[in-house]
Amino acid sequence: MNRSFNDPDREAIVLRVLWMLVFVLVWQVAQFLLGALVLVQLIYRLVYGAPNAGMMAFGDSLSQYLAQIGRFGSFHTEHKPWPFSDWPTARPADGETAHPAGAGRPLADDEPKP
Repeated sequence: MNRSFNDPDREAIVLRVLWMLVFVLVWQVAQFLLGALVLVQLIYRLVYGAPNAGMMAFGDSLSQYLAQIGRFGSFHTEHKPWPFSDWPTARPADGETAHPAGAGRPLADDEPKP
């Protein structure tokens, strides 16, 4: 079957391929950010004894964003990820209890509370 270059299906797939290429580049940047966040969170955990709540929330939403890019790129969905849709909201943590951002150093069990 000979398809025309002006076929709407062909135009749609060409446009999708272009968006997929853009999101491959975005994936690379987001993947680097997530790796850096993991390293910083590990250092924070070693220094303060608990992970940072803000970094936990951002890491979760960034992970969901990467999943959205993967779903779009694998044709699982037609919905393009952020900035074309809302940024994913962080889910409640089911791991360690977080150290609240800006709360200073957590007190040890044997330290007097102010």
